[in-house]
Amino acid sequence: MEASATFSARIELIGVNPYVLVPEPLRQALFAAAGKAKGPIPVQLTIDGHAFPQTLVKYAGQWRLYLNGPMRQAAGKQVGDTATFTLRHDPESRELPVHPRLSQALAENAAAAAVFNSLPASRRLEIVRYISFLKSEESVERNVQRAIRFLLGQERFIGRDNP
Repeated sequence: MEASATFSARIELIGVNPYVLVPEPLRQALFAAAGKAKGPIPVQLTIDGHAFPQTLVKYAGQWRLYLNGPMRQAAGKQVGDTATFTLRHDPESRELPVHPRLSQALAENAAAAAVFNSLPASRRLEIVRYISFLKSEESVERNVQRAIRFLLGQERFIGRDNP
């Protein structure tokens, strides 16, 4: 794929989610650049000159590029508007590092670590993200302990009854 490709599209709505469909030739170029033809494709998106990291995903049989509120607000676009989009595959890792205190707690509890490692990537990310964005060390410590108990099936955490 070239460094990037540009197209214009009307912003549509599915449910409550605004999105655009990416033209087939561009999708194929993104797949080639990503080295895969299924699964989420990380991209760098520019909407009328405003840049954002985003992910191209398949939903209800179509590959969609979802546009959240901050993206549309920055570009001054709403559902029904037409905008100019520039896309390129983004090979940079978006993996969030595990908080050192969570890593330590998992290293100290093999049973919790086994459950954590068996979770789908999206569920592990929920836990990592929740703990990573806490501000105080007291909150981190308290929630790491809650996460361990959650992984052991002893407590509710991140809005879930069990891992």
